[in-house]
Amino acid sequence: MLTLAALDPGAAGFSALLAESQSEGHRMVLRLAENWANGSNRFIRPGEIMLGAWSGDVLVGACGRNVDPYDPHPRAGRVRHLYVAQRARRDGVGRALILAIGEGASEHFDYLNTNAPETAFAFYERVGFVRLERGGHATHRLMLV
Repeated sequence: MLTLAALDPGAAGFSALLAESQSEGHRMVLRLAENWANGSNRFIRPGEIMLGAWSGDVLVGACGRNVDPYDPHPRAGRVRHLYVAQRARRDGVGRALILAIGEGASEHFDYLNTNAPETAFAFYERVGFVRLERGGHATHRLMLV
């Protein structure tokens, strides 16, 4: 059974998720930990949220929603730090995280941007994001209103 709840880098299992992501050459979980530690991003502004996904007591995913620092629109949101452990991929964890951060997002944001690696384009498009023109700080956008 999958459980979604608030996440911070002090959570049980976070270090294992971080190590796995780094072993695959990904930096999103490391950036989450670094930004949390230096106080530059703790997901505390209105509309922001950071979630973890647990399968039993094992942390298998993370995803956050922020005010988009790269988009000048005052109601632009951003999907941040989406990562799913290899053993939980194709089990609906990423979809569950995206759906959860989308809940209530329209109260604060008109859309959510993300800057996905090319290997994740198909995933984002399956969950409703539209590909944007290259250049800039976003590859995909999900309209909320």
